[in-house]
Amino acid sequence: MQTEQLIYTENGGWMFVKQAEKKLNASLVFIFGHKDLLQDKEHYNHLKQLYPDAEIVGCSTAGEISNAGIQGNSLVCSAVSFEHTRFKVVNARINQADESFNLGRQIADHLFSDDLTHVMILSEGININGSDLTRGLNDRFGLKVSVTGGLAGDQSDFSETFLIHNGQVDKNLVIGIGFYGSQIRVGYGSMGGWDSFGVDRLVTKAKANVLYELDGQPALELYKKYLGHHAGGLPASAMLFPLSLRFSNSDKVLVRTILSVDEEDGSMTFAGDIPEGEYVRLMKASFEKLVQGAGDAAQYAVSSLGVENPDLAILISCVGRRLVLKQRTDEEVDAVKEELGPGTTVTGFYSYGEICPHYADGKQCELHNQTMTITLFKEL
Repeated sequence: MQTEQLIYTENGGWMFVKQAEKKLNASLVFIFGHKDLLQDKEHYNHLKQLYPDAEIVGCSTAGEISNAGIQGNSLVCSAVSFEHTRFKVVNARINQADESFNLGRQIADHLFSDDLTHVMILSEGININGSDLTRGLNDRFGLKVSVTGGLAGDQSDFSETFLIHNGQVDKNLVIGIGFYGSQIRVGYGSMGGWDSFGVDRLVTKAKANVLYELDGQPALELYKKYLGHHAGGLPASAMLFPLSLRFSNSDKVLVRTILSVDEEDGSMTFAGDIPEGEYVRLMKASFEKLVQGAGDAAQYAVSSLGVENPDLAILISCVGRRLVLKQRTDEEVDAVKEELGPGTTVTGFYSYGEICPHYADGKQCELHNQTMTITLFKEL
């Protein structure tokens, strides 16, 4: 596998951050960036001239990650040339969030083959139930195929997200990329770094990813009491105080981020499901633990990969982590790079949700929030 990377900024135009020794005949190009730049056809045309034979896939973000660090209001393009690996890209349109489960199964059906090794998902970030999407994928793949990826972002605006597949740039798309063959190795890891506090609250009324009541009280009213003066900044301020979701029938704990609030019925809508009968607890973060979590995710990913010196690393970190870390956000990416070594091409974005197997569950993927999720690729 050979890679190279270039970045577009409005002040500097297109600039190579990492360039192959010879002209790269790329077959796959990842592009992550601000939604307005992503929709500018001139940028797609520029990349198509550089890589005429490549499939171009990507999404809008809440910040871009590259070998140069973290950008905003930019485009990060990472081009890949495989020597022995076959891949396939499919996309599907979602009209309503309650279609998420069936859409996950549909994408899995389109990609499945006996030699399918791994699937990466890039998804619409708002009009989606990420929990149902991952359940649909798991329903078809079982334990046979690992899945990672993330939900597109829109800075901290939560207004609209965009996906790109070749010349198509649109909302309400989910893209699946399947990697095939025995000579591609994939490793992955996902960690948070948030601390829970306060008491457990029983979910007494919820429907899918909409939470109505905790301990028989209106959920939004109770949540606002915890937030204090931060409540005036909802829903954006909810990124600073996600919920931990504890499952009564397992040791699994997931983090859930609020996407929107409804003042009329006192409900909160999350990126993933909040099942009735389970318990949630408020969470907060410290800089040091978030950075340590990113480094731990990289260690898990390297261990999962099973070989040294990954060719490509795709980092998907939650926008909430960026809002907390602020000017120290580079530290979590630096913590990942320290574990990978200098030869790896690093790309990725800040998201509205991350997809990765839970560390205790093997290949069954889950929707995560507020994590640093890393996917490593190495071609043998």
